[in-house]
Amino acid sequence: MYAAAGPRNWQLSSEGVLAGLRLAFKDLFHVRGYPTGAGNPDWLASHGDAEQTSWVMQRLMEAGCVAVGRTQTDEIAYSLNGINVHYGSADNPRAAGRISGGSSSGSAVAVARGEADIGLGTDTGGSIRVPSSYCGLYGLRPSHGLIENADSVPLAPLFDTVGWMTRDAETLARVGEVLLPEQPLVTPESVVLLLPEGIEQDALMPALLQWLPALPEYSVVPVSQAYLSGASEAFRTLQGRAIWQTHGDWITRVQPRFADDIAGRFRWAATITDADADQARAQAVHYVQWLAELQQEGRQLVIMPTTPGAAPLRDMPAPELAQYRERLMGMTALSGLARSPQLHIPCLQSEGAPWGLSLLGARHTDRSLLALAQSLPAAR
Repeated sequence: MYAAAGPRNWQLSSEGVLAGLRLAFKDLFHVRGYPTGAGNPDWLASHGDAEQTSWVMQRLMEAGCVAVGRTQTDEIAYSLNGINVHYGSADNPRAAGRISGGSSSGSAVAVARGEADIGLGTDTGGSIRVPSSYCGLYGLRPSHGLIENADSVPLAPLFDTVGWMTRDAETLARVGEVLLPEQPLVTPESVVLLLPEGIEQDALMPALLQWLPALPEYSVVPVSQAYLSGASEAFRTLQGRAIWQTHGDWITRVQPRFADDIAGRFRWAATITDADADQARAQAVHYVQWLAELQQEGRQLVIMPTTPGAAPLRDMPAPELAQYRERLMGMTALSGLARSPQLHIPCLQSEGAPWGLSLLGARHTDRSLLALAQSLPAAR
């Protein structure tokens, strides 16, 4: 799970709101004097030691965190599976025989195993939210651009965010106190549950029944798979365009070795035209406006399943896993396109494996989501 090079038991301060909490950080964040591997040996071989430590790492260390290890990531973070053909894949400690979710899965697994208290990662297309769901953790993807993410390896800067995972809502909020700017708190006046096609409302009732005392009454908005597929298509096209603009020159020059599925995504990203991107941007506007109308500037809380269910089995055939990924990205694309925060709560179980629901906040209501999450019960 841990990458070969990185500081262990590194601490800048023994005081602060995070004093003594153990931090596992994804192998995308730079630490001065150490290499950053980004989950790919050819990236590691073609890049030198970092010259600067990332802002987020510096802030967490100054707040008292103890860095216990650098964690593995999917290659250049371009996956949601938590499978790395070069370095191996961490087993899901909460669901034997199932994937742990990428690309922040190394950090998620360290927290789920109890080896760390905070798992630092990134979320572009779901890489905090998905492993949080699969590994039974709390996780926050903040509003895009709210937390400085310079001095790290990007995937698609248009959507990249810094996020984190914990075992409880209180620790999640404590990290937010360190990393998030001040924001006015917004209390929702109503709640709407987005119910994607194929997910039965009865599957969500155990959590909703526990949450009702802390929430206004909710209404249900069914969402078709076709509608979410449109969101996925727009997001993946814009993401792929940004990825190739960011990494295309390096890939063309170095010809790195990638897993077959990730190599296929890079090849596809290289084919995206200006016209494709323009069409995707036009599609994205519709989904962003639709979500904003639902959220009513934070007055209405939007809740939806974070993933279609518990983590897929590790032996799921590749074609089925690819189809599942498209369905999954239809659900994660909404907050990505809107550049808004999403907070996962581990409140559901299927076949003995965890998953859960997300709070989808209006842009810059991150602290409001963290406050609300502390009042809602997780899975018991």
